[in-house]
Amino acid sequence: MKTRNKIIVNKSLQKMQKVFGTTMTMLCLLSLGSCEDSFLDVVPDNIATIDNAFKLKNEAEKYLFTCYSYIPKNGDAVYNIGMLAGDESWIPMQDEAINSFAFDIARNLQRRSNPYMDAWEGRFQAAGPLDLYPLFDGIRHCNVFLENVEDLNKVPDLPLAMRLRWLAEAKFLKAYYHYYLMRMYGPIPVIRKNIPIDASNDQIQVSREPIDETVDYLVSLLDEAAVGLPPQITDTQNELGRITRPVALGIKAELLLMAASPLFNGNADMIGFNAKDGTPLFNTTFDATKWERAAIAAKEAIDVADANGHQIFYNDDVQFTISQKTKTKLDISQAVTERWNEEIIWANPNSRTYELQRLCMVPLTTDVDHWQARKVLSPTLEAASNFYTKNGVPIEEDKTLSFANITQLREATAADGLDIQEGYRTSILNFDREPRFYADLGFDGAIYYKFDSGSNETRWHIEAKYQDYAGSSDAFDFNVTGYYIKKLVNWEQTFGGGSLYKDYAWPELRLADLYLMYAEALNEVEGPTAEVLQYVDAIRQRAGLQGVADSWTAYSNNPNKFTTKDGMREIIQRERSIELAFEGKNFWDIRRWKKATQEFNEPVKGWNVFGSNEASYYQVRTLFQQRFVAPRDYFWPINESTLIQNPNLIQNPGW
Repeated sequence: MKTRNKIIVNKSLQKMQKVFGTTMTMLCLLSLGSCEDSFLDVVPDNIATIDNAFKLKNEAEKYLFTCYSYIPKNGDAVYNIGMLAGDESWIPMQDEAINSFAFDIARNLQRRSNPYMDAWEGRFQAAGPLDLYPLFDGIRHCNVFLENVEDLNKVPDLPLAMRLRWLAEAKFLKAYYHYYLMRMYGPIPVIRKNIPIDASNDQIQVSREPIDETVDYLVSLLDEAAVGLPPQITDTQNELGRITRPVALGIKAELLLMAASPLFNGNADMIGFNAKDGTPLFNTTFDATKWERAAIAAKEAIDVADANGHQIFYNDDVQFTISQKTKTKLDISQAVTERWNEEIIWANPNSRTYELQRLCMVPLTTDVDHWQARKVLSPTLEAASNFYTKNGVPIEEDKTLSFANITQLREATAADGLDIQEGYRTSILNFDREPRFYADLGFDGAIYYKFDSGSNETRWHIEAKYQDYAGSSDAFDFNVTGYYIKKLVNWEQTFGGGSLYKDYAWPELRLADLYLMYAEALNEVEGPTAEVLQYVDAIRQRAGLQGVADSWTAYSNNPNKFTTKDGMREIIQRERSIELAFEGKNFWDIRRWKKATQEFNEPVKGWNVFGSNEASYYQVRTLFQQRFVAPRDYFWPINESTLIQNPNLIQNPGW
């Protein structure tokens, strides 16, 4: 990693404001387990009282890690809402393989009573108490920590510089948990201070606050956090995964991008959505300055990330002689799965990916059992069609290629051999596609390059018809679309002895994401300037594609698309959906863009995975007809019992 030691020095100690906290007996602290030394290794002891937690530095640090423990485990397909609540991936019905409540949302089963994936009450799944994510509890712990550590008379052995850093971490986590809830529920109560234990009913029964006020408060928290956070982690043996300044600024940019987007900015569907006292919870008038604010925040985050060694990842550590085409595919996939690589701004070491990889991986020989490579996370035909052609434009726009009849088959030649097994016949949809298509997706006939291929780039390929070794013949662990997720499986996966998968901490935020945030916001402010194209093209370059202007001019049936704000907006949105595919981001993007009524009201389709030959397998099969009701389904319902307990809360529109 190329690191530039540009350190922002905090020259003044900001005045600390003491807040009221709740004096109560703590629950047993959640454990933050670790599989290797480089991950945050914290197993807090049980602490009897709050007072004991802040007598010494070691105990206070354990409380800080309790605050960390509420970060949702997005490296788990069961808990990453975006992985299965939309239409990007599908799994076997009736919970044959995994029981995902997010998948119930994708199937239009959300409800007011005991809602699915309920972050408000912490009921993400029903598997037990350790599976709960009560984010308001996480916020309460952050407030307890802040109240006590801001008191200079407590934790007397805590050095001032460390105290300021820990306070900054807690402020970030407090802001992040609020942001996570707001993304799901829209307006939320903002818990600036914990409610005293002797509070009156009026104090306890908090109200939801207007979106703009909430955003301003969270931005202020993130700005305060950024000042006290280190620009990078220097103690990589013990502190990887802890929050840094680029993380805080990156999440601030993400928050402001969401606030500037159509779901939150001038959303006329929210007219009349008021608090109990009549206060409007949404500003339903569009405000262009919100895009300016988002652009400024994204550029600041990029500059600080760049100054501290973050850069777009290229895999320069391949010890085999391989082609540039295979190298490009490794660059793409390893940007996500290479541990602590320089593109990853924030990785969550407490969200591990062993089981996620097992759910994605496909058997490549008859010797591999289905439990070793469960293959149940199945990209849909819609997701496969979303990737560009080899010319870097959408398949529906490429004037040189036709994908009108995807049931038409074609035989792979030597020219296709690094992507599709030579001599294999598969759908024309799988030919002439961009490198990210082949890096991210597996399919019937696809080459699967991994570490044990060595220099033999075509050693492994997938055979996926019903009676093939990768086919959907298992009673429980089977693929339902005919596409497989390669992107999330580290290339060092093996089927030999020992561990089958190289675990990695889940990347919550990548530099590529920030680049596309900046391009999106800047395009809304200034239109398709050279700088907008520069940041989009940096992502396309790693993906082995020409820049936007060259690709659209030469190959698109709409060659001037990139020259208008509307056209460039569409291009950037498509670029995000491809670059961040299967990372759980697209689901939230579609919602903030207010495009869910188009995207989530279409049939979910795949190949007929129960076909045993070409004629029967390559038939388009409808798996489900989705139904998205607007504006109701844009925000989660608040549990009916929660509304009964607190009559000052207002239910979301439509619920």
